[in-house]
Amino acid sequence: MTTVCLVGDPEADLRFELLSRETARDALATYDLRSPFENSLALDTVSLGAAVSLCNDLNWYLVRFVDEVLIREPSVSTDEWLSRDLATAVRNDAIRREETDQFLKVYGVEEGRLVEPMYLARADGVELPEYDLRDVEETVGVRVTREEFEG
Repeated sequence: MTTVCLVGDPEADLRFELLSRETARDALATYDLRSPFENSLALDTVSLGAAVSLCNDLNWYLVRFVDEVLIREPSVSTDEWLSRDLATAVRNDAIRREETDQFLKVYGVEEGRLVEPMYLARADGVELPEYDLRDVEETVGVRVTREEFEG
């Protein structure tokens, strides 16, 4: 199963915004929705392709109400998420699965909220530095494309 997690814009109630609109509500109707982080919606799809397709179907709403789209694909990583752009590139065979781990955006988790991302790059044999922007309960790693990392 591939997991999609939509993290809402702090100015909007993501669940309300998505489920109050017929097209988004219909697209999400068959999924079991949960909230792993504050103001987020997560769901499981059958594949990476299905996850990317769902995001494409919801794009109008994602642009308006979502700050971050996270996709967890077990065949790529069981403990790190992929950005939407990276997941799309993997699905389209533009990037090989085993070449997705160099660039990361690491969020702190504080009281159930994702806070202040820190960008990190993995180098051969060098361990990633710890998240040090503030004291947090845990961190969430998101693999990103080179363009997202440099942008």
